[in-house]
Amino acid sequence: MTVIVRDLRPEVRADAEGFSRVRRLAVPFMLSTPESVLHDLTHSHPDARFTQLVAEEDGEITGTAQVSLAHDSSEPGQGNANIYVHPERTGRGAGTLLVRTAEERLAALGVRKVYSWVPDEPAGRAFAERRGYRPSRSAYFLRLDLANGTLPPLQDPPPGMELRSGADFAGDPRPVFELDAEVTSDEPGDVDTALTDYEAWLEATWRHPLLDLGLTTVAVADGRPVAFTLAYTDGAGRYGTAMTGTARAHRGRGLAKLAKTASLHRARAAGCTEAFTGNDTGNEPMITVNKWLGYEVCATEVRHVRELG
Repeated sequence: MTVIVRDLRPEVRADAEGFSRVRRLAVPFMLSTPESVLHDLTHSHPDARFTQLVAEEDGEITGTAQVSLAHDSSEPGQGNANIYVHPERTGRGAGTLLVRTAEERLAALGVRKVYSWVPDEPAGRAFAERRGYRPSRSAYFLRLDLANGTLPPLQDPPPGMELRSGADFAGDPRPVFELDAEVTSDEPGDVDTALTDYEAWLEATWRHPLLDLGLTTVAVADGRPVAFTLAYTDGAGRYGTAMTGTARAHRGRGLAKLAKTASLHRARAAGCTEAFTGNDTGNEPMITVNKWLGYEVCATEVRHVRELG
């Protein structure tokens, strides 16, 4: 048994397939395809210095790492390293090698603080803590059975408002970007984030291969987006929410609930059988919306942090 860690080779299809397969097995609540793996690698913001690593054991990819700088934070010297190992290949050295390599890469880029999402279960937390990581905030994964569950009925938009699909903004998505930037700046988290680069957003988000413009739903008032839900689909019946939110001036009116309800109805009509989403455990307003929609918590991750040096 020999385990090595190396960079994912974008020109080798089997690498993207192996990376995606491990991610789906380790975190079945997150959508992943070989195309999305390659898109993340080739279209991330250059300042993020985004890297994908794989652990390989006797020719089989058994672990993955996504490594990046928090380039859009106001505080320099922060980075991310998210490690996932095939559930049937744990305890064989892949995780340890991936963490070590990721930290070395980040340290070489001047990172002093590394953040990593860890499954909220004893083995995962013990693994992180042995390597000097301490727990920080947590987040839920939630699942909705679209095939057999019951969705709340569709609701009419308030007067002066209409629901549109993301496809209606295909010619000019900048208004959606501006709303996404406002919502993202208010998201709870350890690292503040600011979306300021429209062209980078187009590449990383709007042109992402998982983004489904037909299911993405936008509430519009006076010609401007005021609430939205960005919908992902993987072509295998799975639907995921990339972001849901409302402009500050329009909050408290149920618009996020309105947009997400409409998107889920469209998703079920399109043949999706499962829906997934994620929420910070402190984001009570969105947790309430998702539970009203029928989502149930299916797993928890805990953000861990380690000071390098």
